[in-house]
This record gives sequence, C-alpha cells and structure tokens, in this order.
Amino acid sequence: MSADGGLPAFRTQDVDLRDPYARYRPYREQDPVHRAGDTWYLFRHDDVARVLTSRSYGRGALPARLPAQYAHLRRVVGNWMVFMDPPQHTRVRALVARSFTPRIVESLRPRIRRLAADLAAELSRQIAADGQADLVETFAAPLPILVISELLGVRPQDRPWFRAQAVDLQQATSSRVARRADGYAVADAAARELAAYFRAELAGRRAGARPHADDLIAAMLRSEEHLPLGDDALVGTCIHLLTAGHETTTNLLAKGLTALLAHPGQLAALRADPRLLPQAVEELVRYDSPVQIVNRWAVADDEIGGRRIGEGEKVALVVGSANRDAARFADPDRLDIHRDARRHCGFGMGLHYCVGAPLARAEAEIGLEELLRTGPGLTVAPGPEAVVYAHDLVFHGPERLLVRRA
Repeated sequence: MSADGGLPAFRTQDVDLRDPYARYRPYREQDPVHRAGDTWYLFRHDDVARVLTSRSYGRGALPARLPAQYAHLRRVVGNWMVFMDPPQHTRVRALVARSFTPRIVESLRPRIRRLAADLAAELSRQIAADGQADLVETFAAPLPILVISELLGVRPQDRPWFRAQAVDLQQATSSRVARRADGYAVADAAARELAAYFRAELAGRRAGARPHADDLIAAMLRSEEHLPLGDDALVGTCIHLLTAGHETTTNLLAKGLTALLAHPGQLAALRADPRLLPQAVEELVRYDSPVQIVNRWAVADDEIGGRRIGEGEKVALVVGSANRDAARFADPDRLDIHRDARRHCGFGMGLHYCVGAPLARAEAEIGLEELLRTGPGLTVAPGPEAVVYAHDLVFHGPERLLVRRA
C-alpha cells in the first residue's frame, strides 16, 4: 500500500493501455505525490510542470545505468542531449538549435506533404484491394522516418534499413527491456551500425562528398566550426534525431486519428476548417500524449505536496495524467479541438523542451490533413484485434491500427 492516500502502489503493468487515464485519476485526486518502491510518481499538472522546469531535477547519468557490456549503446546514448544536464546539454542543444531552425522546418513542409500524400495514397490502394489496411505500418510509422531521413540527407535506398535500426535501438528503453530478454543486445547492435554509418557520412562530407548538400548534417558541420564538440557528439546527435521523433510522432499520428474517428463532431469541424489543424494537434497531444511518463532524479532535497523528495531519488512524471488535470484544463477528458491546450506537458518544458517539437507539429498537421483529404469515410475496422497497443506505457500507442472505409 502507499504510505498515504490509501491506494495500492502504482505499477505501470497494472495500467490498461487502451485507457490509462482511468487508472491515473484516483492517484491524481487522492495521492498525487505517490511513493511506490524507490520511485515517486507525480500526477498533477502543477507538480509535473514544476519539476520539468526546475534546476533541482536532472536526467541523471543514463549510460552509467546501462549494463557495462553494451559499450556501443552506452557511447551513443551518452551523447544524446535528452539525457544530458548543463553544461554539456547547453553546448549540444546550441548546436542542434542553430541547425534545427524554423526556416529549415518550413522548407521541409512541401517535402513532408509529398511524402504524406504518397503514403496516404498507398493506404487508400491497400484498402481498395484488401478491404482494410494497417495505418501504423502503412502511414504513421514510415512518415516520421522518411521525414527525418530527408532532414539528415539520408539516401532513399538506406531508409528501410534506418527504420529497422531505429526500432531495434528503442529496445533499450526500460519498459521494452522488461519484456524482451535480449533487448539491450538488439539495441547495442543497432547503435554500433548507426554509429558506423554516421561516422562514415561525416568523414565523407569532410572529404568533399556531396558538397552541395543542404541538410541537417551539412548545417551541423558548418555550425561545428564555431562550436566544436567532436564526432561522438555529432554522431550521437544524428542518431538521437533519427530515433527521438520516430515512435513519438508515429504514436501522435495513430492516436490522433483514432481520437478524431471516435469523435465525429470534432472530425467534421476539422474537415470543415483545416485552419484549425495547428490548434487541433496541440489538443491531440494533450488529450492522449504520445509519451506518458518521463523520469527525473532530484539533485537536491525538495518538498512537493507535503512529501519530502530526497537528493538522488527518482521521480516519475506522469505526463498523461498531468494533461488530464481538471485544475489546468476544464473538462479534461473531453476532446475539444477549439480548446487552448497550451501549457500541456506533451513536448516537455524547460531545458529539455523537445527541440524537435516544430517538426513533430508539422508532420502531425500535414499527415492528418492528407489523411482527411484522401481518406474520407475512414473508420476503425471491427473486431478486438483491430487496435493493438504496444506493451509500453512510456512510448504509448498502437502497434497495429486496422482501418477501412465506412
């Protein structure tokens, strides 16, 4: 039992992945700063936002928590800015920020639209031929990999291999390792392959290969002349950009369309006025967050909600619960694309606010618009196996979503 609140110790494995929000509600209302084992779980928006924006909490040294025998994985992940704290985080983020500008994202929009339109057309062809199609496999999963490949200048013939490596690398997340015995080994092999690819790419670019390339790698190399970080940081950043937006954006697209199909009035309003898409995307992130939980570690003693958090203790921020907090969002369990959903926690806050958020928003806006344009009358296929969620509450979303024409 919990020390306070009278609730059982919160366990992610007890959460119904189809609707985690029902499980969160009693903790948010009765025991919002909840101790379970060696972890504090925070369920309220104000508490989650406070920790996300506080210098009193850090990401901790993730590579030190990875098994020592997986050296490639430790080396790659050790150079991901999402797991860094200042001052290293500040230097790496500055490099990415100089390259990952709104101008670059805006310049990508026509290419994103072309990619999304091609995938939506393929989805329609599969439905016409087979009566139904898997939206995750055909549309939601390929789109972000194709987009980040465009951004990094990855050659088209390499992109299927990239997607496979990105999926394998994600086996290193704790929730995945818990259900796959060889998860670390699979991720370590992917880290080795991706690092070799990008080291070769950097060497080739410096030797004069692809001199007219106008992509993120070229921009990073130009920026690195003024802010030298070394190849480990550059390679780690390329791999991080490849993987960070893959599963999260896939989940945003799949869950976003699912939510709209379940709310025909909201879907009709969006079809009637596509100018609502930017606002709708913010609401979809709030309503069903692609990332449900993020972790921090206290770097000093603190107190939240009358509970003492000791230095070094782990704090799990339940983002999905925070975004359904009635103290921040009126009628939070209702999808409302007209809502002002700003200050949701779906892209993080503070130092670790998602640097790729503008790209994720662009992909979601354009992806959903293309689905609505080329797929009127889409509906979720009948049967209990039509929507199957991945066994992962952190990166939360369906691994299969069968759709058909109504």
